[in-house]
Amino acid sequence: MPFEYDHGAGAECGACLADPPAYDSLRAAVAYGETARKIALKLKYGGRPGVAETLGHFMRRHLEGPDGQAIIAPVPLHRWRIWQRGYNQAALIAAALARRSGIDLEVDLLRRARHTPPLKGMDRRARALAVRGAFDLKASSRERVRGRTIILIDDVHTTGATANACALLLKRSGAAAVNIICWARVVRNEHD
Repeated sequence: MPFEYDHGAGAECGACLADPPAYDSLRAAVAYGETARKIALKLKYGGRPGVAETLGHFMRRHLEGPDGQAIIAPVPLHRWRIWQRGYNQAALIAAALARRSGIDLEVDLLRRARHTPPLKGMDRRARALAVRGAFDLKASSRERVRGRTIILIDDVHTTGATANACALLLKRSGAAAVNIICWARVVRNEHD
């Protein structure tokens, strides 16, 4: 979770200390709110793929300089969702970030091996169960992942179930680090 003020490099929130995620870092361009929601929905469901360029512009500041070993990869959608929507919004954002940064893009690095129900409305535990085992990595991709930093791109980070499932797979496949960059991060206060 974001801090109210800068605690310095390497600081972790209480939730990450208590239950460390599989990924190494998470950065979001904005906190999820009404405006961020409207923009994300235009991209995701409004048939406005050009919005990905705008999101990429704001997300770019969270990319570190290319080290020659990093790979940008989107969170994958199941092929049925791509057929319905016409595109993977995370892949469009990832492509915009790759163009802006010069970091290698691997659109098909991860694959959603099985269809999962929409996660909207599910709590943290239900989301984690829904995405367990939903992703895989082609055998030919395992060698490309080994020892490299993977920058995983998504549109909205809610509970982290999807990002965590992807990061766990990438780490088990030999990735040196998995860093998540998303457009918006749902931030709940301690009373939620």
